[in-house]
Amino acid sequence: MDFSLFLPNMLSIWSKYWQLFLFTGLKNTLILTIISVALGTVLGTLIAMMKMSKLKAIRFIASVYIEVIRGTPILLQLYVFYFVLPNIFTFLKLSQFMWVSVSLCINSSAYVSEVIRSGIQAVDKGQTEAARSLGFSEGQTMLKIVLPQAVRNILPALGNEFIMMLKETSLASTFFLGDIMTSYLVVKGVSYLTLEPLTIVAIIYLCVTYPLSKLVEKFGKKMANPNSYRNRKLKAGGKI
Repeated sequence: MDFSLFLPNMLSIWSKYWQLFLFTGLKNTLILTIISVALGTVLGTLIAMMKMSKLKAIRFIASVYIEVIRGTPILLQLYVFYFVLPNIFTFLKLSQFMWVSVSLCINSSAYVSEVIRSGIQAVDKGQTEAARSLGFSEGQTMLKIVLPQAVRNILPALGNEFIMMLKETSLASTFFLGDIMTSYLVVKGVSYLTLEPLTIVAIIYLCVTYPLSKLVEKFGKKMANPNSYRNRKLKAGGKI
């Protein structure tokens, strides 16, 4: 490879295909990530509740679900949801994009459930006992007392899950769903160049994930010590 042509080739590819990378690739990647993490959080919350259930059978089902999903490769899960399940559940008229989204949602839920369970268990048990002594039911205690306090521990971890899922969606390019890596494959096939479009894709991923990771890190520190953050803002004369 003639490295003297690397930068000119990369600039030429960007000028021709930047809309494909951004308006198609990045857009579809973000949509896939948002759907997967949002639905994964809802399902993960349900799995976390099942894992903490007083019924042994329900705890067993949740444990098996978590271990199976976390113990198998995400690419294998994508193959199952893309090739196997559509032939079994033929009455579900889902697009290929939605089948992949469901697969990523299932994968995310197994990890999110443990995050939520850990966040809930980190809340002082005295809070639960006090709520129950005031006449709150178990469900009311969870919704009104425990979960609002657990959010402080959960949100930073959910931010990290979003970043991880953003990168894992690159596996969707296996099925040519129009994500960033699919854009790379298209440009590679047209230009017969490999390193240049791959470098562009790497830069796009970095430009998205690096600011997000710093934002999550800052938010995590703020949530971990809110009083310290409040005092700093007061000393600076700012609004809380």
